[in-house]
Amino acid sequence: MTRRIGIYPGTFDPITLGHADIIRRGSKLVDHLIIGVTTNPSKNPMFSTEERFAMVEREVANLGLTNVEVVGFNALLVKFAQKQRASVIIRGLRAVADFEYEYQMAGMNQQLDHAIETVFLMADVSLQPIASKLVKEIAIYGGDIARFVSAPVCEEVVARVRELGLKGDY
Repeated sequence: MTRRIGIYPGTFDPITLGHADIIRRGSKLVDHLIIGVTTNPSKNPMFSTEERFAMVEREVANLGLTNVEVVGFNALLVKFAQKQRASVIIRGLRAVADFEYEYQMAGMNQQLDHAIETVFLMADVSLQPIASKLVKEIAIYGGDIARFVSAPVCEEVVARVRELGLKGDY
């Protein structure tokens, strides 16, 4: 019997409760789920690749899922999926704007390898507005991010904002 391997890629800067929800639900759809922590300099990450990898590993361990592993990558997503022998790419959707971008990416990935399917999971209604970019922005302006990320991630983001001297006026 063939094992179904899935990839859930992202920068996870930082990993949010929305990401955790997609990981939890995505792990039920495949035999083995690989969380691909990628570099993406265009997003100007707050945390280094190594820090994000460690953060995601800790959060996945806290979920207690035995069929999930975290792997770093810096390559074309389809090439990474092929290397991992994945047949499914899992993507989370929050809003219509996400769908437009993700739909285009899924189409391009299908052109590159038609054997890899993209599966879209809608974010839980209570988690739909959460975006890493907004979590960082709220933290920078002194807002409370505790309802968007786990307690350890909250502490790391607040500490990084202080460390970088990014706190804005409020």
